[in-house]
Amino acid sequence: MKKTITIILALLVYTVAFTQQKNVKDSLYGLLLSAKEDTTTVDLYYAYGEVFENEQPDSAAWYYKKAKALAQKIVFKKGVAAFSSHYIVLLNNRGEFREALMVAKEALEIYKEVGDKKELAIANLNVGSEWQYLSDFGLAAEYYLQAKKTADEINDKKLQRLTYNNLASVFIELQQFEKGMEYAEKSLLIAKELKNDYAISSSMYNIATALMQLKEHRKALDMYREIEQIGQKTADDIVLLDGWLGMGDAYSALNDYVASEKYYKRVIEFSKQKSTPEYEMYACMGMSDLQLKMKAYSTGEKFVNSGISIAKKLESKFELKDLYLKAANLYEAMGSTLLALDFRKKFEALNDSIVGDKSRALVNNLEAKYEFAKKEATIKQLGAENKVHELTIRQKNIFNYILIAAAVVLLIISLLSYRTYKQKQKLQQQRISDLETQQQLNATEAVLKGEEQERTRLAKDLHDGLGGMLSGIKYSFNTMKVNLNMTLENTQAFERGMDMLDSSIKEMRRVAHNLMPEALVKFGLDTALKDFCNDISKSGALQVSYQSIGFANVEIAQTTAITIYRIVQELINNTMKHAAAKKALVQVALTGNQLSVTVEDDGKGFDTAKLNNAKGIGWINIQSRVEFLKGKMDINSQPGNGTSVLIELTV
Repeated sequence: MKKTITIILALLVYTVAFTQQKNVKDSLYGLLLSAKEDTTTVDLYYAYGEVFENEQPDSAAWYYKKAKALAQKIVFKKGVAAFSSHYIVLLNNRGEFREALMVAKEALEIYKEVGDKKELAIANLNVGSEWQYLSDFGLAAEYYLQAKKTADEINDKKLQRLTYNNLASVFIELQQFEKGMEYAEKSLLIAKELKNDYAISSSMYNIATALMQLKEHRKALDMYREIEQIGQKTADDIVLLDGWLGMGDAYSALNDYVASEKYYKRVIEFSKQKSTPEYEMYACMGMSDLQLKMKAYSTGEKFVNSGISIAKKLESKFELKDLYLKAANLYEAMGSTLLALDFRKKFEALNDSIVGDKSRALVNNLEAKYEFAKKEATIKQLGAENKVHELTIRQKNIFNYILIAAAVVLLIISLLSYRTYKQKQKLQQQRISDLETQQQLNATEAVLKGEEQERTRLAKDLHDGLGGMLSGIKYSFNTMKVNLNMTLENTQAFERGMDMLDSSIKEMRRVAHNLMPEALVKFGLDTALKDFCNDISKSGALQVSYQSIGFANVEIAQTTAITIYRIVQELINNTMKHAAAKKALVQVALTGNQLSVTVEDDGKGFDTAKLNNAKGIGWINIQSRVEFLKGKMDINSQPGNGTSVLIELTV
């Protein structure tokens, strides 16, 4: 199932002005010849690059990069960010979605600083689109919904249509076809209102895709034909590919194999000409199914293997999963049971990792958002009560001023009421503050728990799954060695292979241990920290001493223990990466219910004032975990005098 996602280009003044002229290329080039190094020239480079985008993408990329370089030189931040909206189109056409995601994220960070609401919505849409290309639909939906919220605030019809259409494609991917069609139909209404042919075709494609899944094949075929007509009218290669690919799917579902094969082959040939590997992949998927129906197994095998190769290159996990299943069905029909079983296992493993984990993550995310919404509503209600009290006290004050001479008693009552109001107001403000703090802690707790659950799952999968398989392979090889007569040279090669297998098993166990140390679960935090320090020392990277004061055989909550372990782990990792230290000390002391954790090193130290502007993930993780534990952290460091970090908390 093809992902229909829309990427938004930055709207530049010169692009609009010159697209209405016949000789756009010459006009723009003439302006560039006399241009100065200013913001207008940045826009001109982007506009000139767009002229080459379809036929000469390398030239387009060159001008886009030139525009970005000039924008950086003259400190034109919006010009730097505009690079994303242009360049990711080229990257997506080449299937380089991971690189496109990085570029889109850079633009989003810039627009958070200097962009208006429309630019911020566009940046969120583009980041969401790249996550969807990479099959992470939870993250894609998160960015789309953020963009939709902003689009609704500014009542921007174009952005509203885009968010509706992209959300439609997400729900279709998640097999919620009716909901996907509902969003796509909303998108189509706005597209027709805007009289935008590309927008109409994009919305229609999502509707047709949903109709295909709902077995309305004839209706879907008619809609794909309309899309093809729009592509021919506008000379848009992507719209043409959408129409042809959809028609191939529809004819296949209607068992018209000749027509279906014609359109799939047309998509494959055209995709190779235009360097659009994603469409070639989807056409290969369709052709493999078609050949299976026609019992042309060897031809089907060629197409399914081509599709798998492209899906791996594009990192399209959902499509790779489906291709594994298609390969399993094909080899089963061919009677190749071992190959069929192998691909069935690959499908199940990838399907479990994508669908199961993603579904659980989405449910947890929805629950967290629901709790957040309830607390936010409570905060708003308390705020409304404050306003009511403020109006009441104003009315009482006015009344008291008028009758002050004759109503001393009433004045006293008013003063008492005012004092009561202030007390209530203070309590309400405290409640609001507590709710906000709790809200932040809940969000942090959800993130930390999710992270540790994922670490635990990965560690278990590595140790129990991959570890068992590698050990089984080693046992099989040892058995083979006993039963085989080998030359001296082959024996030496065999022994080297066994050594490499042993090293692989050790490395796998080390990675699993780092993800979730077994000692932490079985023997507690004290033993886990001691083992961690010893392992670092044995590695030779850093000599780490561990001291435990009043902490031996003490049991604390597992969530707290894991969090403390991760803090120490991150601090030691930072020491090894940045401090150039030779020795370090980790000390854990428990007095009553007060726990203190100290990590010191003899490294080069640093200016602690720089931490105020630190944006590194490691430092942010440490701060988040300390805040989650409601602890306090004190950092003492100077250049050349090493670093000492003290964390105190209640357990």
